[in-house]
Amino acid sequence: MATTQQAEETRSDARARRWTTKLAKEITAFARERGGSADGQIAYIGQRGVRLVLVGADGGWGDLVAPSREIAERAAEEAGVALHENLDGELAARIRTGPYEWERMAGIQLGGPRNG
Repeated sequence: MATTQQAEETRSDARARRWTTKLAKEITAFARERGGSADGQIAYIGQRGVRLVLVGADGGWGDLVAPSREIAERAAEEAGVALHENLDGELAARIRTGPYEWERMAGIQLGGPRNG
């Protein structure tokens, strides 16, 4: 019984390490493309896990989904990304949106193009 439980924990740990490594690579690539650095904020999204919103040095933004807060935090740490408690204030002010985002936001609110 203990051996089966240990094997399951080992598989779970290996899975978490793979997720962490994959996310850290994606975060690093995002930061590199967006001026060399990024900051992030983690938000719980339910059973699916957490959403890691990234804001690059140039104001570009993106997000990734991780299965747990712990994995998102470890990946951000590996990638050298500072995490913020909230997506407001200075961090939110750095976000630069483009025509795509404005069209989507207005479209949804004003009866424009809907999600496809």
